[in-house]
Amino acid sequence: MGSQAAGAKTIDQGAQGVLVKLIIFSLSLGILPIGSYFISNKYIWKGNSTYSAITAIVAANIVLVAYIVTSVVEDQQEQGEKTGKVPTKAVESRKER
Repeated sequence: MGSQAAGAKTIDQGAQGVLVKLIIFSLSLGILPIGSYFISNKYIWKGNSTYSAITAIVAANIVLVAYIVTSVVEDQQEQGEKTGKVPTKAVESRKER
């Protein structure tokens, strides 16, 4: 029974970490583009709404790419823990040989 409780704690902690990341990226996806639009419209582009909209689109894409990269890295680490290997660099440098 003790090992089942320990396994449940690990799953709960993992689920909490995923939930926290989801909340952070969701808030970032809502706040960052809107904020960048208004800030860039007022201070950077001096009222040019086209350039401000492009700035907001770039900000939204940065958040999405960061979420994808975070997910891929986390998945690779999880797969490495299951197989017993820790992911290493794909290419060795000459110094490491």
